[in-house]
Amino acid sequence: MAKFLVKFQRYFRRRPVRFFTLLALYLAAGSLVFLHAGFTGEPRVAGSPRGPAAGEGQELPYLGVMQLSRGFPAAAGGRRRGPWFKSTAKEPAERSKVGDYGAARSRVLKGRSGREKDEDRAKYIGCYVDSTRRRTLRGVSFLDYKKMTVFRCQDNCAERGYLYAGLEFGAECYCGHKVQAPNASEPECDMPCKGERSSTCGGANRLSVYRLELAQESARRYGSAVFRGCFRRPDNVSIALPASQPMPNMSVDKCVDFCTEKEYPLSALAGTACLCGFPTTLFTLHEREDEQLCAQRCPGEEFESCGTAEFLLVYQTQVQDNRCMDRRFLPTRSKQLVALASFPGAGNTWARHLIELATGFYTGSYYFDGSLYNKGFKGERDHWRSGRTICIKTHESGQKEIESFDSAILLIRNPYKALMAEFNRKYGGHIGFAAHAHWKGKEWPEFVANYAPWWATHTLDWLRYGRKVLVVHFEDLKRDLFAQLKRMVGLLGIAACEDRLLCVEGQKDGNFKRSGLRKLEYDPYTPEMRKMISGYIKTVDAALKLRNLSGVPEDYYPR
Repeated sequence: MAKFLVKFQRYFRRRPVRFFTLLALYLAAGSLVFLHAGFTGEPRVAGSPRGPAAGEGQELPYLGVMQLSRGFPAAAGGRRRGPWFKSTAKEPAERSKVGDYGAARSRVLKGRSGREKDEDRAKYIGCYVDSTRRRTLRGVSFLDYKKMTVFRCQDNCAERGYLYAGLEFGAECYCGHKVQAPNASEPECDMPCKGERSSTCGGANRLSVYRLELAQESARRYGSAVFRGCFRRPDNVSIALPASQPMPNMSVDKCVDFCTEKEYPLSALAGTACLCGFPTTLFTLHEREDEQLCAQRCPGEEFESCGTAEFLLVYQTQVQDNRCMDRRFLPTRSKQLVALASFPGAGNTWARHLIELATGFYTGSYYFDGSLYNKGFKGERDHWRSGRTICIKTHESGQKEIESFDSAILLIRNPYKALMAEFNRKYGGHIGFAAHAHWKGKEWPEFVANYAPWWATHTLDWLRYGRKVLVVHFEDLKRDLFAQLKRMVGLLGIAACEDRLLCVEGQKDGNFKRSGLRKLEYDPYTPEMRKMISGYIKTVDAALKLRNLSGVPEDYYPR
């Protein structure tokens, strides 16, 4: 045997080509066997000419040859509409029955069966005309230009108790309690969803609308209505709060329910009368009264207050105020470049959200952040010098970069809060949180050592090299949004519409506010860190006062 192996080895040493020839023949034979098995083992679907195998049970009906595209033929069960609730318990069984012969075809089969099974949960009712001036569904809205699906939209609307969910442009989700628009033709709603290409999510100014059957009961509950306070009855109450309804058995839920049905964002309880409307210059909600003036028991609910004829108890409903939701690029390219400058973590993204709502124009960015673009900041993709956006986000400092702009809004935030916010963004995303391991590890001390000096130099550089700089403190913007936003809009050269600014106050949080529920159980700043940061605060405070500006707010200094 050993002699045979030695001869075999010597043979292929002298003839290496023969070895590779045999290897190629072996691989070719294996490929032929594999292809043959693929043809003879083709999955069978019940109803096909071959018929089901014995003992396999009932199969899915034969659908014929399908042309996969944005729309599916009638033979394939009509247009594919996603279910309200995803059911995954039967997916493995379905896959074993029909075989794995292409992901797209499997999704179509599953979507068809899912629509039939879940039709009692979310029912497609049609394609409707939609516009920014007159929304088909006037509740809250969500944008996701990367991951939007039919299920995700329905789920978001159902969680908030809405009766209808609609999708538009493949990425925009709208909720509402009633549909208010004419019908459009079905082919106009054939745009594929960004997060699931086999589903359709409306079209250009066309809304695919679903009725959320299982949300009918939950839609009557308004536990998430926001309490705004006690306010004096406005002089022209019929104009300020145009919708009204006498309610002998008044309760908070009943009034909020009525105003939500009427599609108004404000619900005002006046004893046994329910009033609805928008925040306007006639009823700004800026002058709150003592809540004891509204402390009259509700006739229909013993433990609730319902206000009086002179002092109204106001709640904000889930209806979205659409007076400030339309946004677009500048109609003509601007030659003036306005910076929205801030240290990272100082609330720049939130300020952009407010500016876009207040002006109706998109903001741009010195950078490109795909996650922000996917969430609706469409100016993110424009070059920062394009001139199509109302202002440009930047964290840059240094003379050359600063002198590229003609004017600037300089947003300053408490460094203790800004450093923690930026650390959370760096390790947890725009609205996420850094893990405890990052706070306890070496990352946090290194981050503070590198970023704390930058907080000071960033402000000092913009004060030194910037032209026409408007300083806005983040804390002041939170405390008095109306006045501070009016200053910011004025610098941008836009005539501030007060009704629009009041609308922004009701939509101020947007989608980029970190939840306050998750907080560190300890102070991450050491005494050495606080001593260093305190020195930087004093330096910035002195620089502001040197330019006849108000210094930093008092809460910048630790107690």
